[in-house]
Amino acid sequence: MIKKMFLALMAIGIFTTSCSNDDDNNGPSTSNLTLNLQGLEPLGADYVYEGWIIVNGAPVSTGTFSDVTSAQVFEVNSDMLNSATRFVLSIEPSVDPDPAPADTKVLVGDFSGQRATLNSEGIVADFSSASGTYILATPTDADMTNEASGVWFLDNSSGSPATGLNLPTLSAGWQYEGWVVFDGTPVSTGTFIDPAMADNNAATSPYKGTSGNGPGYPGEDYVMGSVAGVTFPTDLKGRTVVISVEPWPDNSPAPFALKPLAHMVPANAADHTAITMGTGPVVSVSGTATR
Repeated sequence: MIKKMFLALMAIGIFTTSCSNDDDNNGPSTSNLTLNLQGLEPLGADYVYEGWIIVNGAPVSTGTFSDVTSAQVFEVNSDMLNSATRFVLSIEPSVDPDPAPADTKVLVGDFSGQRATLNSEGIVADFSSASGTYILATPTDADMTNEASGVWFLDNSSGSPATGLNLPTLSAGWQYEGWVVFDGTPVSTGTFIDPAMADNNAATSPYKGTSGNGPGYPGEDYVMGSVAGVTFPTDLKGRTVVISVEPWPDNSPAPFALKPLAHMVPANAADHTAITMGTGPVVSVSGTATR
């Protein structure tokens, strides 16, 4: 009798184990997707990076992250991951009611075998031909003694103001922003989409003077107020002027990683004279997605 009971209990255990394994095997299997990214910087509060695989033409989220200092690994449905043709990285609100990717896509790449090579040139813009010219002037300031305290991205070498920035049209979700770096602290000149038009804060800048809004090009007069211990008006000679590419919307007070143009204002720079910008420190970001 004891032997029969023991055999019966063994049979129940085997049956239970078999059912459990069947349940596990019937569930969806997952595989790792590993992201190795170069050049990205942390986002401001309330925003995260989110990965997407494109499966049969539709985006499928692979997960969000904020840490850009190390590789990111995500568990993804194996069938979907194996069927994916492309990987896309976007910038999303950390609390995001929209299940679709935002317009602000920063990296993209097609899978070739197990890997997708990612870059920003294919989704943000190609800055290989970007160039820029600016002048030192303070057109919003009636006092003509502070001309070295303003920067305007225009070219007056022909005798008349002309567009000073040669920049590609950005994809949706991005905008340009000018900066001057004061003792390590970047201060915005304003955001803009079209370098042939005034920037978005032309009429509302807290730093400009009271004599109008300046010419119809991006730029800024630092003639009022103060920032980072620097009181305006000041002298921009020796400061670094930067054009960055910013996600929109953007709540970070610092420039984003993409900085296609930059230049240190020469110590002997003349006012109202065209100065040529150089290539910025980061014209693209890149990485890989491995499945």
